[in-house]
Amino acid sequence: MEVKTILWPTDLSRNSLKALRHVVSLAEKYGAKVVVLYVGTDLTGMLTAYGYPNEEHLQHFREWELKHAREEIQKLCAPELKACRSLEIKLVEGDAATEILKTADEVQADMIVLTTHGRGHGELDQRTPAFGSVAAKVVRGAKVPIHIVNPFMES
Repeated sequence: MEVKTILWPTDLSRNSLKALRHVVSLAEKYGAKVVVLYVGTDLTGMLTAYGYPNEEHLQHFREWELKHAREEIQKLCAPELKACRSLEIKLVEGDAATEILKTADEVQADMIVLTTHGRGHGELDQRTPAFGSVAAKVVRGAKVPIHIVNPFMES
């Protein structure tokens, strides 16, 4: 199997960051480019009750969230992924599973590295066989192999 591009979607949660060493190992093994994807929260459908927050507030939050995500990813990736052939950071907003699948197509990813659970599941029962909703949707919709990481088994 030839792997030129690895897509690593992360929400920067403790769980999703446990995939990093897998991303590094696979990138080194294949000499692959790594595309780190952060999907920002789309608040437009959730928080506009009674006209607040308005579009200006939402835009400010979007800019703040994506700016901070980029900074965190750069801090994280600089030391860990320096062995990679190249590194690209993509920041988008929307439904996480939809954006992951769309980005995999756009960047012509040969592999997706994904944890079974991201944010919101830090204390989830470790024995559960179920994937998180995003991981389940990506597994069902992906056109390329997926390297799944169980964050509960990682140290």
